[in-house]
Amino acid sequence: MNHATAPAAATPASWTRRHLLSLEGIAPEEMQHVFAEAERFLPLVMEPGRKSDVLASRCVANIFFEDSTRTRNSFTRAAQLLSADVIQVSGEGSSTSKGETEIDTARNIEAMGVDAIVVRHSSAGVPVNIADNVACGVINAGDGRHEHPTQGLLDIFTLQRHFGPDLSGRRIAIVGDIINSRVVRSNIFGLRALGAKVTVVGPPALAPASLNTLGVEVSHDFEAVLPEVDVVMMLRVQFERLAGKAFASIQEYRDGYALTERRTRLLPEHAVVMHPGPINRGLELDSEVADGPRSIILRQVTHGVAIRMAILKLIIAG
Repeated sequence: MNHATAPAAATPASWTRRHLLSLEGIAPEEMQHVFAEAERFLPLVMEPGRKSDVLASRCVANIFFEDSTRTRNSFTRAAQLLSADVIQVSGEGSSTSKGETEIDTARNIEAMGVDAIVVRHSSAGVPVNIADNVACGVINAGDGRHEHPTQGLLDIFTLQRHFGPDLSGRRIAIVGDIINSRVVRSNIFGLRALGAKVTVVGPPALAPASLNTLGVEVSHDFEAVLPEVDVVMMLRVQFERLAGKAFASIQEYRDGYALTERRTRLLPEHAVVMHPGPINRGLELDSEVADGPRSIILRQVTHGVAIRMAILKLIIAG
């Protein structure tokens, strides 16, 4: 289905979450509720100059203890398009550098009258701890190696708008640094809830066989997987999280797991390429592929604003 002509679905009445911390255990109806809201907000993202006043007089705090470009700015843009005020807090330059705990930072920001806190942190579990200690809504914008639920939702929304709402039986390969990726876990939980089949691919140190406990197939042979999939989602090698030497050299990794133009010719004609960003061009993904006709990477970015608008609206305004 063409991404510009996907029909808007009726909104399922099934969102009861006070926070969004994880996609583990999420029901298909909950995701469809978010997607229906996002579908309605998408024209505001794609047609500059328009806004909604659904969160007028409300305030969103972005508390990012870890660096971010896409996610932080996407949440900021989402809040702005809903007419909300936005407070920006980063770990560097905040009182956490003076010894204040993350929970105290969040509670003090909440005391300023915010309606929702968006949290990113390098350690798993911090958003959950904050949610347990504040009264406002909390949205996990990525915590350590745990999850990145809005990224999972925007990836799935992008696939639904491309292939249609029924993803059951679709085959998705997620390739690269699986063990360190929070994006992988959110996508696995969401995609499997909708009946999609997920294969994770990478060198054994980055895609260990134990990942099959998440209900996915594990492969170390990238080229064997390519002819069988509808989607290839490439991941960045997270050098900052690697505990040891996961592969012998950059060239060895590229030889085994880079999506090159030659490898795209192994894909079925209809298959598409995704990446949550940032891209290490020339390592996991070549520019000819990232910018080529199979790529829907920039659609992911556009759809991410609409998904975050939907989540902010649901968390704050119900």
